[in-house]
Amino acid sequence: MIETDLLVVGSGAAGFSAALTASHAGLDVLMVEKERQFGGTTAYSAGVIWIPANRHGRALGIADSKEDALTYLQHEAGNRLNLELASAFLDNCNPAVEFIENNTHVRYEAVPIWADYHPTKPGAAQGGRSLLPLPFDGRRLGKRFDQLRAPLRTMMAFGGMMLGRNDLPHVFKMTRSARSALHVAGMTVRYAVDRLNHDRGTRLTNGNGLIAALALSAEERGIELWLDSPVVELVQREGTVTGAVVQREGKRQEIHARRGVVLACGGFPADDELKSRYYGHVRDGHAHRSAPPPGNRGDGIRLGQSAGGALAEDVAYPAAWVPVSLVPQPDGKTLPFPHFYERGKPGYIAVDPAGRRFANESASYHDFVPAMVEACRDRGETSCWLLCDHRAIRRYGMGAIGPAPLPLGAHIRNGYLLSAGSWAELAAKIGVDSHVLQETIRHFNVNAGRGEDPDFGKGTDAYHRFNGDPTHTPNPCLAPLESGPFYAMKLIPGDIGTFLGLRVDGHARVLDSQGAPIRGLYAAGNDMTSVMGGTYPGAGITIGPALTFGYIAARHAAAEAAR
Repeated sequence: MIETDLLVVGSGAAGFSAALTASHAGLDVLMVEKERQFGGTTAYSAGVIWIPANRHGRALGIADSKEDALTYLQHEAGNRLNLELASAFLDNCNPAVEFIENNTHVRYEAVPIWADYHPTKPGAAQGGRSLLPLPFDGRRLGKRFDQLRAPLRTMMAFGGMMLGRNDLPHVFKMTRSARSALHVAGMTVRYAVDRLNHDRGTRLTNGNGLIAALALSAEERGIELWLDSPVVELVQREGTVTGAVVQREGKRQEIHARRGVVLACGGFPADDELKSRYYGHVRDGHAHRSAPPPGNRGDGIRLGQSAGGALAEDVAYPAAWVPVSLVPQPDGKTLPFPHFYERGKPGYIAVDPAGRRFANESASYHDFVPAMVEACRDRGETSCWLLCDHRAIRRYGMGAIGPAPLPLGAHIRNGYLLSAGSWAELAAKIGVDSHVLQETIRHFNVNAGRGEDPDFGKGTDAYHRFNGDPTHTPNPCLAPLESGPFYAMKLIPGDIGTFLGLRVDGHARVLDSQGAPIRGLYAAGNDMTSVMGGTYPGAGITIGPALTFGYIAARHAAAEAAR
């Protein structure tokens, strides 16, 4: 039997936060990860954290408070908001981030114009709450770099070059700005040099950079991380979780965890049975593609339930939705591409299978998918078409297709992108009524030319405008689609992680069906229920709570040890 103080199951943001916090509190820590690479869903993500009233925002002169944030959450989640969890998050999120920044290689910056997703609601912020991780040099990981889970291949340029949120404006302007051209050229040269010795670029951004920085910090603390080591069962004695059995190198090894076990396995986005149970459109037989890693099969949730833990099923939505396109691969398979940004740019609209607009394209990705589901409720498929003209696609790209001068031909040949010289011809290719589509375009163009969208209000709030093009007037999100050829890309529902998870209290302890804590068992990240009640108030509302509740769990375990 192997002994440790705290056993952390999973190696995403929640897991590393718990491990590092516990180590700094004087506990021995062991991390175990079922996959052969570490990083979990966080390694795929943007790495953004939602932290109200943070010090980075204050440094920029942004006024914010916990009280305002709580007001916003109450208006977002209504009676689904668990006040105990929300209060624990708001009381601990800034101490957690300050601990991470003061004791690890992670560094964040505030984005002053990154508004909450519903910025007109009471308590919402017009910017500053969402913090972006700074890039990290993956070469600092040494041999462990190859053990870091790579981002989704569809989200990297040239098959291996990462682009951060701050890189995208330069990519969009690289043919029109010398400064942006130099920025992109510098990234490309760095990537070319990297490929001499690595399978992908080592300039890490987004969640990949966040995980790399956390992993290096954990290694420097002497925290052991076992890969390819799934937990197969929890060990429970007299109602207390005292450890777990791990399958490692073909053998079952029992780990005795004196201070408890933290479940941080990433939820269930890859589990077909749970998705069929909780995703209505999947239950109806409609297509869905999850973006998180295929190993996220609800292991932590099932382990928690085996120890008596209960699921918190009263959530607004069971997952964080995002529309995805399916990118053909050389082996004949497809990979999902999450559509976060270009929908809000000028020159794009989305239409349902009848050829009509059904949603505000610049609304959050989480809001867009339910609108798509509703528009297709009586149809045999849940899908829509994202449309644009030639000017838009060459300036901003579309899905996995980059802007000019990157070519379009290969994507048209493999069917990922459909192209036509007229709207009537494109309507025939996507199977919608030509007259309906042409009337939709005509009506949209008349209003878009004036910078108006009387039907859905595209570009009318701070979040919409953040996703638009600030150089485009009079509305950064609207432009007529009139410069042929014209293009279409099919979108279907997807997700970037699950919201429905184990019931926990404000100390991150897993609760049973009666609401009593199970001693020695904690959950954080997507294994615990959504702090926001299954709503999506702003960028970073999964990783922000993940870091925070990993921190809370470790501090509670350390305090119990002290007692």
